Amino acid sequence: MDMRGAVAVLAEEAEQQIQDQVWTVAQSDRALALETEARLRDVVGPPDVQEALPQIKRLEHLRETLAVLAISLARTHGRLAWFLSGALNALEPVLRWRALPSDGGGTFGTVLPSPEEYAQAEDAVRRLRAALAQISAEC
Repeated sequence: MDMRGAVAVLAEEAEQQIQDQVWTVAQSDRALALETEARLRDVVGPPDVQEALPQIKRLEHLRETLAVLAISLARTHGRLAWFLSGALNALEPVLRWRALPSDGGGTFGTVLPSPEEYAQAEDAVRRLRAALAQISAEC
């Protein structure tokens, strides 16, 4: 399953748990979800904006996404933490990406992603933002 699909599954599960009242979203979780969504919005913009950036900037933004998620994960427990952990796991391939040529040296196992892989990861972040916005809106 690709990153988009993995994030979609997470979002659907969160929505179902909230709907079934398995997950009662606490006010602190709503606030953190809202804050995380806003930070992700600042990092990964609309497709036309992201696609116009050099690949090194796109990778920088995706790595910053992982940092935002990790910091949010460190600040919570329970179902929101599990959701954020799943999101980090879904976006994990970004950790092995590089934007610079190897110039004949070793790359520590990193790979050059394709334009489609960048787009897929950015779409996954946008879907994640939408799920966090929904979580933050739950009463």
